[in-house]
Amino acid sequence: MFNKLWKGVVFAAAATLAGAVSPALAEYPEKPVTMVIPLGAGGSHDLNARVITSTIPSFLDQAMIVRLTPGAGGQKGTQEVANANADGYTLLFSHNYIDMLQQHVENLPYKPMDDFVPVARINYAPIAVVVRADSPYQSFDDLIAAAKEKPGEIRMAHSGNWGALFVPAAQIMKARDAYFNMVPYQGGGPAMQALLSGDADLTMGFPSTLSSLLASGDVRVLATAGAERIYPDVPTFGEVGVEGDVGFMHRVVLAPAGTPPEVLEKLEASFAALLEDKTYNRMMSRLGENVDYMSGADYQKMREEQAAAYKDLVASITQ
Repeated sequence: MFNKLWKGVVFAAAATLAGAVSPALAEYPEKPVTMVIPLGAGGSHDLNARVITSTIPSFLDQAMIVRLTPGAGGQKGTQEVANANADGYTLLFSHNYIDMLQQHVENLPYKPMDDFVPVARINYAPIAVVVRADSPYQSFDDLIAAAKEKPGEIRMAHSGNWGALFVPAAQIMKARDAYFNMVPYQGGGPAMQALLSGDADLTMGFPSTLSSLLASGDVRVLATAGAERIYPDVPTFGEVGVEGDVGFMHRVVLAPAGTPPEVLEKLEASFAALLEDKTYNRMMSRLGENVDYMSGADYQKMREEQAAAYKDLVASITQ
């Protein structure tokens, strides 16, 4: 009788101890989520991320922290996330040129298709050709004429080789048979600062980086991407002889491959919920950005199409 009683006590104690050391797994996320931007401060990704991180905690139930990790044309920050734990706590806020184009021109330390899975496309943005307000180039044709007259002397500040500013500039040079001196910086923000400080003659920018500069009269836009005019008095690329799919950047959130499905579902649902948030929509509107959201699965289809299209694009630019 005593032995049976003792065994029962031991069993109950063991069960209690097991419950104490093996609690039920808490629901994701248990701590803040870090979103790595592989570009410098002050660019359009940085500005968009400020809106996202200020509004998404209501839906994610945790804070989201931005970490800027510029370098190597976006590869430094991208590799950081590729090497991170696939637990949903480290994400990459990147764009289509870094994600799908660079693999065709660089020997990357990661494999974009194998090492990442899309969470969401936040929006897309058409690029614009920009000069300082005091620039002698009053029109896009003025700029091209100067570039042809002085090949390599017109300094174009960009965000890194084969990045979001470099690629459309290369397409423009090819389409108009002109040549700029391409000067790399660690992101669109530093490239814009180079223009404003006089270290560059032109650069490119997206609505979020241009709105305040246009309001203050610091810059002039010479041409923009898209089938329709963004600014009434500024021509589109098509109107100035640059045809085709030129100058569209897709801002995407990626997670390390192997991230659990339930974590991806929580993240995607949180980003999708932003579309119904009045504060988010108001802040994005003030930036001049759209909120054309796309799910991770839908963007993956576009991503695969981009990979093939960019292979052809690189061949056409470099031949």
